[in-house]
Amino acid sequence: MSDPALSGPSSPVAPVSDTLAKEQADFAAAQAGGQRNWSETVWARAGIPTLVGVVVLLIWEWAVDHYQIRSFVLPAPSVIGAAMAGNIASLMESWWVTFSVTVQAFVLALVGGVALAILFTQSRLIELALFPYAVILQVTPVVSIAPLIIIWVGFDNLHLALLIMAWLVAFFPILSNTVMGLRSVDHNLINLFKLYGASRWQVLIQLQMPAALPYILAGMKISGGLALIGAVVAEFVGGASGAAGLAWRIIEAGNRLQIDRMFAALVMMSLTGIAIFFALHFLQHFLLRRWHESALRSES
Repeated sequence: MSDPALSGPSSPVAPVSDTLAKEQADFAAAQAGGQRNWSETVWARAGIPTLVGVVVLLIWEWAVDHYQIRSFVLPAPSVIGAAMAGNIASLMESWWVTFSVTVQAFVLALVGGVALAILFTQSRLIELALFPYAVILQVTPVVSIAPLIIIWVGFDNLHLALLIMAWLVAFFPILSNTVMGLRSVDHNLINLFKLYGASRWQVLIQLQMPAALPYILAGMKISGGLALIGAVVAEFVGGASGAAGLAWRIIEAGNRLQIDRMFAALVMMSLTGIAIFFALHFLQHFLLRRWHESALRSES
């Protein structure tokens, strides 16, 4: 005979099972996009900022025309667009100089930051010896040491000087984030790896590096923008020494009171920074979309 406490209409097992099944179904529907919030759609994410930008440009155009603001004070967006179209060849040439320095500095910062972070986490002695100097490089304004760097590398190696200055600005975020990520691994998992006889190299490659990937990608998003900022600042400092990037175009246009050309170069800088950010954002989403909480869609 069955126990009435385990069967019958008064048993709580069936309602609990139904509740769990319903919650699992709701979660699956949410993951599939059934409960997707309107603000998470591509149209909302792209359309709302675009609409705001168009409204701002229209107000800007109207204000310049209505208040008769002179072009050497604040040119209208249409004038800036015409200046960009009329000087596209020289602007693209300067853009390539700035962009190449930015990419090279970013790659060097990524490789050097990750490599040094691995050394720091593998050897406490190396970290104690070198990390304070990495902090010093980070907090020292690059403008203050830029003349020294230009003198040391030589005026005929200006590209190398620009690369060093941009690298100094972009290096620390990747180093700091990677160290944090490598040290954020669950110690129970590290002990489990060691229990099964894994070497330090295996623990690093198979456990610590995958766990630190979200931190590295976050540092890359910060470093990408800083590399561009560092390249532009370096060009401003080294402009008199023959720099030919977008910063030099701004200096040249400012000296000639060609404010529309200044804004055209600024627009190209901004678009480059936006492109770098979104490229790294899509890379982050692509690498984390299947397993990390930051990329998984919420169930609510």
